[in-house]
Formats: sequence, C-alpha cells, structure tokens
Amino acid sequence: MTEKLKTLRLIHLANCAAMILAYIFAGQFTIEQLKGQEIDAEDLVYLALPIGAFFLSNKVDPKITLEEKLPIFQTASLIRWAILEGAAFLILFVKPDLIIFGIILIIYIVYLRPTEETVAKYFHANIK
Repeated sequence: MTEKLKTLRLIHLANCAAMILAYIFAGQFTIEQLKGQEIDAEDLVYLALPIGAFFLSNKVDPKITLEEKLPIFQTASLIRWAILEGAAFLILFVKPDLIIFGIILIIYIVYLRPTEETVAKYFHANIK
C-alpha cells in the first residue's frame, strides 16, 4: 500500500510546492490584506469557489473492495487537488484582494496529504 501511495505523495508535494511558490512570487500581498477586509457582493462569487471546491471533492462508492478503491482514491485525490488548486490560482490572479482565502485553500491542500491512515479513514476500512 505504501508503495502505491508514493507517486500520489510526490504529486501532492509538487502541487503544494508550486502553489506556495506561486503565492510567494506572484502574490504581492501585504499584511493589511491578511488582516481582513470588507467583502462586497461581487466578492461572493470568488468566495463560492473555495467552498464549492471543498464540497465537490468528497465523493466515493463505499461498496467496492479496498484494492479496487485505491485507483479511485488516487483519481479522486488528483481531481480534488486540481479543483482546489484551480480555485486558489483563480483567487491569486483574478481577485488578489481575497488572497487570504487562497492561503486557506493551500493549507487545506497540504492537510490532504495522502497517507495509509487517510486512505483507511476515507473508505472506513482497515489496511493490512
């Protein structure tokens, strides 16, 4: 199981590193932006992106075996990260005033690091 997750971990690490570097170099944010700001009606569309990305990225059929689920978990993880990463980059380049939400997305993506425990928890199964 660990060997099967190595590729997925490497992809996750590369995605996280790319997003963090993009936010460091392309995101010209200041401490004032991170402290918070007023959100107007047009900003609600950009706030819906991370919220929608979170809810769209959590689906799997619980009736198949764990070995059959691992490729599904890998595909679902890649899709989940792509949706979240896309939302983070969209916020960075289209609405940099809301950069704090992009940073929150990056922290969440780092938290989604694939491990044997997360796979077992995801499928409510015991891993041997």
